[in-house]
Amino acid sequence: MLFDVFSSNSVDLRMFLFPWHTNSLLLDILCMPNKEFSPYGYCFLFFYCCSKLMAERLLLRALSGGKSTKIVTLNGKKLKKMPSTLERLQGLQTLDLQNNLILNVCPEISSLVQLTVLNLGNNLLQEVPEEVKYLSSLKKLHLFGNRISRFASGVCDGLQNLVLLNLNNNQLTSIPPEVNRLKSLTFLSINYNQLSSIPRELCLLINLSELQLNYNKIICIPEEINFLRNLQKLFLIRNKIEVLPQELCDLANLRILDIAGNKIQIFPPGFQKLKLKELHCEGNPLFLKKPFKAVLQDDLCSLQKWKTNYNLRLVPLQKLVCSYKCFNRRAPNTFGIAQA
Repeated sequence: MLFDVFSSNSVDLRMFLFPWHTNSLLLDILCMPNKEFSPYGYCFLFFYCCSKLMAERLLLRALSGGKSTKIVTLNGKKLKKMPSTLERLQGLQTLDLQNNLILNVCPEISSLVQLTVLNLGNNLLQEVPEEVKYLSSLKKLHLFGNRISRFASGVCDGLQNLVLLNLNNNQLTSIPPEVNRLKSLTFLSINYNQLSSIPRELCLLINLSELQLNYNKIICIPEEINFLRNLQKLFLIRNKIEVLPQELCDLANLRILDIAGNKIQIFPPGFQKLKLKELHCEGNPLFLKKPFKAVLQDDLCSLQKWKTNYNLRLVPLQKLVCSYKCFNRRAPNTFGIAQA
């Protein structure tokens, strides 16, 4: 019905929009002669202005609540900047501004000392903004789907209570060493970026329970991975990892390991000690080393059973024996392997 109205050139659209004549943006548009826009152009402007008006009304309603306002949601309102009037909401706890066109975080946000959740996903940010370091109560920070390629200087300093950081779908090529200052972090997700390595400092986040680094360009895992003693879930899907460090076997609380789509040929000694509930390793070049009769080789490959998400029943596990004589008296499912 609305489209039928806008399709008629005989309708004066300024009369149709009259109920919203107090808005300054609409006043500018309404003063234009009809010939400057096609019916489809007016249709676009109408919906654009309605979105802007709705955002303004929601914000005015929030501001009227003052310190009693706890949640502000302005998703998909085509906002190009954060409303500076947010600083008046001293009691705000959740601010949701995802799916907008925001380029920068306004400095006024630093006054929101009670804010615990900030969602700026799917905007146009180019860095993890420095302003968030003043949000001392912040627990969850969502920055997915932006254009972030760097961390602003000192951004990790004030986020001592942060437990969740989501940086999926950005353009990060590295993680700064300062990440080790996020002492309370339990969930970190940096999927679909351009990371080539995992900094050793990240392994100092001893409270981390889930780490997601899928679809990056990571070549190796640091030996310090064993410092993550509370890690329960580790996801490294579709990277370029060739070798798993033996220190990975020290993660006593690890229950889910997903290393699908890498370049791993064999698992390190002690891997069978992990108390995994799920192991996903499809898409790796396993079993490319062919069995052969042991002569003077001390290395061997044991085939271990794990629960996987495809039809792989046995995976190669490296072990050491005291001598080739012991090896020749090997147990079932144990084979010598040729060197690559």
